[in-house]
Amino acid sequence: MSIETSTSAVPAAERLPKKQGKLSLLWQDVKRNRVSYLFLAPFLILFTLFTIIPVVTSIVLSFTYYNILESPRFIGLSNYRLLFVDDDIFLKAIGITLKFAFITGPVGYAMAFMLAWLISQIPQKYRFFYTLCYYTPSITSATAMSVVWLYLFAGDRKGLLNYFAMQLGVIDEPYLFLQNINSIVPVIVIVSLWMSMGVGFLAFLAGLQNVPKDLYEAGGIDGIKYRWQQLFYITIPSVRPQLLFGAVLQVVSSLTVFDVSVQLVGLPSPLYAGHTILTHLFDYAFIKFEMGYAAAIAVVLFCMMIGLNRLIFRWLGKD
Repeated sequence: MSIETSTSAVPAAERLPKKQGKLSLLWQDVKRNRVSYLFLAPFLILFTLFTIIPVVTSIVLSFTYYNILESPRFIGLSNYRLLFVDDDIFLKAIGITLKFAFITGPVGYAMAFMLAWLISQIPQKYRFFYTLCYYTPSITSATAMSVVWLYLFAGDRKGLLNYFAMQLGVIDEPYLFLQNINSIVPVIVIVSLWMSMGVGFLAFLAGLQNVPKDLYEAGGIDGIKYRWQQLFYITIPSVRPQLLFGAVLQVVSSLTVFDVSVQLVGLPSPLYAGHTILTHLFDYAFIKFEMGYAAAIAVVLFCMMIGLNRLIFRWLGKD
């Protein structure tokens, strides 16, 4: 009786023969939950075809010389050595991209959350109007938005900023906002912040509207009286998943700035003052057709995103 009891108490996985490895256990799990895996299959197939395989292909191509016309030729670490030793423009692009990311990332993230919080405080019937006003720039194409911003920052007397500044006597002659290397990055930052109220903004707004009202009532009983106290002690802890999601999106968007830079200052920009990593990648991939070198740039950008996202998960994704 004691032998049977001790045998039945041992988990099924431990009673399996030692020859059965992890693959065998995985296959048994697949057969046992085959319905669930069938529902997951469409996503897994598409994710593999359009995400995993392209990433692996890019990593492999980054160790080759490939110009589309010829077959890829393995050259080892030559592309990476060229990137970090001889390519001064790429090193400049890294600096510009990181500067841009460290400004637009936190500022855009804070703006998106604060605007979503302020909108969530107004009556329900007015929320749609304000949400539409702030979300529309993010879904408008960069080409369409650049028409407005090019008129605003035009470097002649007809440019809106130059016109008003000269009328007020602030300047005597037009300032070249999009040609001066000192003003190119600030202009791109301003335009990017204007267009940064995207999916993260909507995620914040949805999360804020789903915070249970009971928490605010309980907080009032415990002594929380002001809106700012509710924000720090109740609202922010309740929307941590949305904060994490928005932070990941903000990191990706700040490191992959491209359309705004190209539409405003061209490709290449004056003295490469607005040259970002993604602009450099586009130059080598679709203008010079050096796909192996472009793949190496993509791998570096991918590693930067992974590193920053891991920091964000460590900070916001503890729970």
